[in-house]
Amino acid sequence: MEGKKKKSVASVLIDGVAGIFLPIVNLMTAAGILKGVLAILTAAGLTGTESETYLVLNAMADGLFYFLPVLLAFTAAAKFGANQFTAVVIAGILLYPSLTAALEPGHTIHFLGLPLRGVTYHSSVIPIILAVGLLHYVEKFLNRIIPEMIKGFVVPLVSILLVSLVTLSLFGPLGAVIGDVLAVGYEHVYTLSPIAAGIFLGAFTQPMVIFGFQWSFILIAMNNIMVNGSDTVLALMGPAAFSQAGAVFAVLLKSKDRAFQSICGSAMLSALFGITEPALFGVSLPRKKPMIGVCVGGGIGGALAGFSGAHAMSFAFPSLVTFPVFYGEGFGMYVVSCLAGFAVSFLITMVLKVEEQKEQD
Repeated sequence: MEGKKKKSVASVLIDGVAGIFLPIVNLMTAAGILKGVLAILTAAGLTGTESETYLVLNAMADGLFYFLPVLLAFTAAAKFGANQFTAVVIAGILLYPSLTAALEPGHTIHFLGLPLRGVTYHSSVIPIILAVGLLHYVEKFLNRIIPEMIKGFVVPLVSILLVSLVTLSLFGPLGAVIGDVLAVGYEHVYTLSPIAAGIFLGAFTQPMVIFGFQWSFILIAMNNIMVNGSDTVLALMGPAAFSQAGAVFAVLLKSKDRAFQSICGSAMLSALFGITEPALFGVSLPRKKPMIGVCVGGGIGGALAGFSGAHAMSFAFPSLVTFPVFYGEGFGMYVVSCLAGFAVSFLITMVLKVEEQKEQD
């Protein structure tokens, strides 16, 4: 009974994280690609960091990540059942220019004697999610006790005052501590053996997608970018997507069913562009044996990615079009690791005898 309860809690948490981030994944990927392209243009000397062109392009690339709490407030409110506009206002308070200037890390200000520790809220994830979670319960309580005649303005008024103060005094510092612990903990594991970390994430990322567990690592990746300015989790997960594409390509070549070949082709392209669910649930998983190739190819590619030391400068799901996000140290070897994941998975799946039942599905 206890085990079932723990599993249920984990499932709820993972579902919550997925529901919050999924609506903005494509936007985040687009912004991440733009940041990568801007980094390449700067490295090639085609634009300088002091130029007006760079200023405009950087605003386009970084605007989403700077105001990420606003977007997360909106999606989290939809997921938790809170008022989305109230949630966005609370996020706006956290990012208000004069307040963020006063709340620089290391500084403390006071509100009616209540200490508010300095925390960086722009690009943050944890504080606003905790805030919207609290907002749901505050609104639920207020809607039950406040008369209908004044509910329209009193509920948002009290909600903004209460949730904002709790966030600034508690959730902000708590989120900063949680974020630091996650970043330091992962960095410690990665430092012990980048290759072992790469083998683990490369081999098991696709099986984790079946249960939604990959979102736990996505959250760590986003936190790493906020805390450290870069992330290696996404780099280690990259070869897994390419290994999925390689396995599906092998199934396509071995199949004689034209309709199923069309399904495989679209699923392979989707995986190459970072969306592996069609390939996983439509091709590899139902036939089981291609998953062997996916895991082995992902593990070998992940080991090479760990050896390369490659990292993501911004958030983007690994794919053909997001390679610029990983531009920098170890970039060449990282590209090789993705190609290796594709090739190894393809070869193993070609060797294995793959069942062709239910191809019409």
